[in-house]
Amino acid sequence: MTDFLLLAFIFLTAGVLAVPIASKLGLGSVLGYLIAGILISPMLNLLGVDVIAVQHFAEFGVVMMLFLVGLELEPKLLWEMKTRLIGLGGGQVSLTVGLIMMVAMFLGQTWQVSLAIGLVLALSSTAIVLQTLNEKGLIKSDGGQASFSVLLFQDIAVIPMLALLPLLAVAEISGVPAADHDAGYSLVARLNSWQTALVTLGAIAFVILSGSYLTRPIFRFIAAAKLRELFTAAALMMIVGIALLMSLVGLSPALGTFLAGVVLANSEYRHELESDIEPFKGLLLGLFFMTVGAGINFGLMFENFLPILGLTIGLILLKICVLLILGYFFKLPWSNRWLFALGLAQAGEFGFVLLALTVANGIIPEVLADRLLLIVALSMLITPALFILYDRVIAPHFDKTKKREADDISESNQIIIAGRGRVGGIADRMLLTAGFSTTVIDYSSEHLGMLQAFGARAYFGDATRPDLLQSAGIHEAKILIVAIDDKEQITKLVEYAVQNYPNLHVIARAVDRDHVYDLWFAGCRDIIRETYDSSLRIGRSAFEALGVSKDAANELTTLFSDTDRKGMIEIAEVYDVNIPSHENEPLLEKSRTLVEEWEPELRRKIDLILANDTAKH
Repeated sequence: MTDFLLLAFIFLTAGVLAVPIASKLGLGSVLGYLIAGILISPMLNLLGVDVIAVQHFAEFGVVMMLFLVGLELEPKLLWEMKTRLIGLGGGQVSLTVGLIMMVAMFLGQTWQVSLAIGLVLALSSTAIVLQTLNEKGLIKSDGGQASFSVLLFQDIAVIPMLALLPLLAVAEISGVPAADHDAGYSLVARLNSWQTALVTLGAIAFVILSGSYLTRPIFRFIAAAKLRELFTAAALMMIVGIALLMSLVGLSPALGTFLAGVVLANSEYRHELESDIEPFKGLLLGLFFMTVGAGINFGLMFENFLPILGLTIGLILLKICVLLILGYFFKLPWSNRWLFALGLAQAGEFGFVLLALTVANGIIPEVLADRLLLIVALSMLITPALFILYDRVIAPHFDKTKKREADDISESNQIIIAGRGRVGGIADRMLLTAGFSTTVIDYSSEHLGMLQAFGARAYFGDATRPDLLQSAGIHEAKILIVAIDDKEQITKLVEYAVQNYPNLHVIARAVDRDHVYDLWFAGCRDIIRETYDSSLRIGRSAFEALGVSKDAANELTTLFSDTDRKGMIEIAEVYDVNIPSHENEPLLEKSRTLVEEWEPELRRKIDLILANDTAKH
């Protein structure tokens, strides 16, 4: 018991300390777990821990991850994305596998080993790439969406890879026949080929049919108990059961759980299953990656550093070339093409999973697998540098907006609008329709080109620049509408305008509730939360859908809005931008006081409105 607790404490401590640091450095959680495993490796060796045994246990996290991947793959969504999935994703995997296989065969490997190497190295890191794209706000760009399509295809392609790899087993590598590798219970051990195929298909059909028809009544029965832990236990029972069934018929457990996830993608229990399984998946995957890090052969790395570094760089360059070619055929803009190519140039975390499978099944010799593991890990460690290369060198080179000079503003109007996107555009159209003249400044040359094609007038430039605001006549303007997208830029512009033009009426777009307080602290008193009014309309529609009359729904909405606005103003008065909200005692005390004072009266008014509405109708 003491040994188990000590081992658990070591792994948990390493993950808790290393992952946040790695995330802050922009390395991502996967690399954080790998680094944690590397750091605790000497300690594990000293304690005589069987890292491989721990890794076999942690591999169940991969099974859970593929179940969650299946839950996300709604057939309708896949059909809508079929062109990019098959074209970009299928093209990337097939071309990369083929080229790597040719290189491996040229270096003297058999076709089975070469194909396995190609499958391992063709995949990219979903965790690192998606996290980085989201952090940099690039996921919605053409390059980001193309990357997402390829990563989604790769996640799906792992399933046939897991089924294909055991067929490549070479008895000479493992020293035993591949079929005898997994000793234990089996439903197909004594069957001939056609009987084995029949039992296997029957198992797959059982997973699909049970997922479609049995899980809903089972989960409905369990949900009636209203005990969350039972639902979690049932979810784990289902995953473990499916994994066991797949193992008994000689298939990958991940294949069965993936199919079950796809079947349940449209289930009403989908989100509950995700929330229950996610913590277990995260912990086991983290443990798996730490065992990979702990198992890295540093002696081998230092002995063969230059060859391994050369092969890693060769892999990255090969994948970049493949991705650039695909980006060309799919007409991605050059900047996005480079984002697409550099972002996906590394090997991925599934490479560790596939390498463990290839060694266990006698497909790739263990010595070669150790070298490949180093290549996969090193390529992932290089990935942040590739994104830095894109940010610092490539994006500025292709970003036309950074080369274009700001327009000369030849008019001076009483209203200046900074940003003519989805918020500023509507405000501009309303004012123009009412006969008011506006001066619009926007920093997207592509967007302005589209506006000018429709006859709209706007000027290119950075509205936060004082000289540009001067040329727009801010000293004579009555109103400044700040509707740009960036939260920090909005605050910066509001601070400048309020401090330097006290007679100017500033109307500012707020991204969220905390941003309202920031803008209030900066001196702005006309702040519009960008999603607030639409949220009120949604709430009002919900009231009406519940049978509340339109007039009563309007009263309830107005009551909520008035109360919320008054509360925000009182809290804003004690807000300090230099103190985090959860550490600002006056703010916390004010929030508690408002709830205690206003909630009974608010509840009374709501009950009165609903009672009157019921009496009328």
